[in-house]
Parts: sequence; structure tokens; C-alpha cells
Amino acid sequence: MTWTAPLVTRREFALDLSDRQALEAFISWHRQTLLWKVSGLTGEQLASRPVPTSNLSLLGIVRHMAEVERYWWRQRVAREDVASLYLDDDEWDRMDPERAAEDYQQLLDEWAEVDAVAQTYDLDHTFDRRGETWSIRTLYLHLIEEWARHNGHADLLREAIDGQTGE
Repeated sequence: MTWTAPLVTRREFALDLSDRQALEAFISWHRQTLLWKVSGLTGEQLASRPVPTSNLSLLGIVRHMAEVERYWWRQRVAREDVASLYLDDDEWDRMDPERAAEDYQQLLDEWAEVDAVAQTYDLDHTFDRRGETWSIRTLYLHLIEEWARHNGHADLLREAIDGQTGE
């Protein structure tokens, strides 16, 4: 039986939130957006590269965002001794449609891990990234930008796969 990404409904959120609540809500909404974009597709569809001039795939974005969140929260902020999920941008190149369910679950599992880390730091906490001082607040904003950019890619890829478009 072929695995198909589960159907997902994005949850709206209030707009009169504290800074922390708003940052978390936007991250959550963008995460749900990616899951919404891949919902109903098979591993083969997720691994396909429907734009001939690009190596982007929806499965690559799923894998990349798991790596991005792990890198920032667990490796940079918490300084956990955890390996990267993919080496040398392998999240884009070495995809196996038969592992799509595992890659999807890895993304969900990573969110639980990074959310637990994020809760232990206040917005003004700082950390080092290659000699630059970042705050948790700045990290949230950076991740919102990263999510938004890749969700834009996901819009185009999904439309090329089956014609579905989103907002």
C-alpha cells in the first residue's frame, strides 16, 4: 500500500497575542501550512521535482525544515550534541519516496523536540552563531522568514504536481 501524507487543516489564531504567543503562533501556522501543502500526496509525488529547472521537491522541503529547526534550536541555542539529520544538503538530493512517511514523521518529531527547547528560553536570551550574537526573538523572526520562503516554494511545487493552489 502506498503511503499518502495525511490531510491537514490549518488552525487560525488570535491576533491580539503577547510577543511570545504571536511568534509561536506564526511558526505553528507556517508549519501547518507546509503539512497542508503536502497533504494527500504520495511519496512519489512528494519526491518528484516538477519544475525542470529546479531540484526542489516537497519532500526536500519537509526534510530541509526538519534540519533547519534542529540546527537552530537544538544545535545552536541549546548546544545539544545531536547530529545533523542530513549532511551536505542531502535533504535535497538523496530522497527515497519509500521513506516519505519516515521523513514526514521526522519533521513532526523534531517539532516536539525543538518546542521543548524553545520553552526554556526567554525572548531576550542570546546565543552565538558563528561569532554573531542572536536573541531568541530574532531567531523566531528568522524562522518565520525561512518558513514563509519555503512555503512559497511549496505553493509552486504543489501547483505543478496536481494543479492545487492555496492562498
